[in-house]
Amino acid sequence: MISIIIPVLNEEDSILSLLDHLNSNASFVRDCEIIVVDGGSTDHTREIISSYTTDKPAISLTLVNSPKGRAKQLHEGALNANGNIFYFLHADSYPPKNFDNHIRKAIKSGNPAGCFRMKFDSSHLWLKMIGWWTRFNWKASRGGDQSQYITRDLYKEIGGYDTNLPIYEDYDIINKLYEFKKYHVIPKWLKTSDRRYREVGVMRLQWYYLQIYYKKYRGATIEEILAFYRGNCN
Repeated sequence: MISIIIPVLNEEDSILSLLDHLNSNASFVRDCEIIVVDGGSTDHTREIISSYTTDKPAISLTLVNSPKGRAKQLHEGALNANGNIFYFLHADSYPPKNFDNHIRKAIKSGNPAGCFRMKFDSSHLWLKMIGWWTRFNWKASRGGDQSQYITRDLYKEIGGYDTNLPIYEDYDIINKLYEFKKYHVIPKWLKTSDRRYREVGVMRLQWYYLQIYYKKYRGATIEEILAFYRGNCN
């Protein structure tokens, strides 16, 4: 079984579309489960999830409560998962057709962790270029928006998500996996939203991200990075 773990916070505009997408694009809905982990939504996210129905065979759906914070929510989802494969997915990212089958095939081929290639739902040249680079298995090309699959055993072995991190949790676990030399990029395309780039500005947000990477490289504390992120990227 694949446990699809989705952290949410005030995602009333996107969560219904994602649930429909997962049900329409899974190869074997009975061999998957969806665990949506809410970090304290104040909009209609919880109501939408609780009342979700479809007239077709559907993936089982569970709503879990968690303290706010993506690392906490992702790890809480893993604790509540029944599958032997975890698939961590952002609420505005849409995996490819037969995504579950692609993940199983990758694992059977000896790749216990990895992601999909990624493209933005945007025609902006810079965002197209970012997406193009995700085809390469380089750590610098990785990010949480590409989603993250990992076997339960490997997740336990590397210690999972660091719930003490208020930011940078995706890169932390990706770094652990690259240190283990266990990372695979499935040659299929996931599509993700460019909403944050639209809100802040494409080049401005990219400049802020580059500053964050540089600060991390130079040894900035996680508190310093969080303050910079909240002051510029939110």
